[in-house]
Amino acid sequence: MNKSDFGEHFYWGVSTAAYQIEGAHNLDGKGPSIWDDFTHKKRKIRNNQHGDIACDYYHKFSSDIKLISDLNIKNYRFSIAWSRILPNGYGQVNQKGIDFYNRIIDACSEHNIIPWITLYHWDLPLALERKGGWTNRKIIHWFSEFAQVCVKQFSDRVSNWMVLNEPMVFTGAGYFLGIHAPGKRGINSFLQAVHHAALCQGIGFNILKSYNNKLNVGSTFSCSQIEANSLNLNDIKAAQRVDALLNRLFIEPSLGMGYPVQDLKWLKRIESCFGANDEKLMQADFDFIGIQNYTREVVKYSFFTPFMQAAIIPASKRNVPYTQMNWEVYPPSIYKILHQFKKYHKVKSIIVTENGAAFPDRMINKQIDDENRILYLKNYLHQVLKAKQEGVKVEGYFVWTLFDNFEWAEGYLPKFGLVHCNHQTQERIIKASGKWLRDFLNQNVLFMV
Repeated sequence: MNKSDFGEHFYWGVSTAAYQIEGAHNLDGKGPSIWDDFTHKKRKIRNNQHGDIACDYYHKFSSDIKLISDLNIKNYRFSIAWSRILPNGYGQVNQKGIDFYNRIIDACSEHNIIPWITLYHWDLPLALERKGGWTNRKIIHWFSEFAQVCVKQFSDRVSNWMVLNEPMVFTGAGYFLGIHAPGKRGINSFLQAVHHAALCQGIGFNILKSYNNKLNVGSTFSCSQIEANSLNLNDIKAAQRVDALLNRLFIEPSLGMGYPVQDLKWLKRIESCFGANDEKLMQADFDFIGIQNYTREVVKYSFFTPFMQAAIIPASKRNVPYTQMNWEVYPPSIYKILHQFKKYHKVKSIIVTENGAAFPDRMINKQIDDENRILYLKNYLHQVLKAKQEGVKVEGYFVWTLFDNFEWAEGYLPKFGLVHCNHQTQERIIKASGKWLRDFLNQNVLFMV
């Protein structure tokens, strides 16, 4: 396997998210986000950690973007912090926030790096959450204003856009399980958040394209390969329900197929959230779909699990290799997910907008020889290539992530980065995996898998 096997026009990139790296949580007019609030509440985050400073990217972005260039990475996906642009979520624009992202785009241009913007990567302005956040239908108008401001300010130099990052995760973890910001629980808040996010996904796409039809616009979806624990019919049906929830809930409404209520009977309740013309508003003729796959999940029937009657069997209990996130290392999962999404005939193109692994790295003499991460990347890339050679129109691969950053509820424990970041000194050290990727992208070197 070498770089040329993927084709001349394949997008090689790295992805980051604003709250996880920027820091500067209250500088230069930025308003608080739900994650600023959530992380300051005791016992919400591992070791009570937060992203107030994170990787201090707000002050170090220039040298960090040069570092991306040094790694021979030509595409950089980053998100816009909504409350840095609109501190109250709508209304007055913070010019210093606009200036910051313009400087990032300028730095990308200086180093011949193509910027890819994610509009929403989970950091809702706190002022909007106090009005109900994603459970309030007014978010359609708030998000529309945010999208309009961003496309007017940045689309003269940014052609590639993503509307939402993993809506299943921020609605499920934030509005049903309560383990992510804003910490809400319950089926009603979840269904409201899901429907409003699906509407914003479609509306956001149309705002971007109506401003400039030549923009390359997609959205990203968290996808796990789902397998039944056995050939027992109850396990098989349980796996179908989990697949409908985790992999189909947001892609199918955008394609005009509606919600997967046939496999999730309780999802019919979402119809109470509908307004006139909502089915059409959810639809989006995306230029590409962003797939974010890390693992597979094995599912068994569980009578006592509310709504789903299904339970995921943790990787740690299945005698399989797994990462710091307790996610199974299973490279064929990305191959199977790519083929699964290929079956949607309206999907024009697929880009792997996130893939990577967290392992407990060890530093010896300022060196981090993370061979397990290198092996992970090699094996997953091999499966991406296999799918591409079989006709899946996969056109890019972005590593998650550039730095060891703030990993949401898990704090700073999981290390996903190609680059180590010391969060006390802010020193950056390129890991062996970063050097491997640099060499892979620099020349057509053959890497055995």
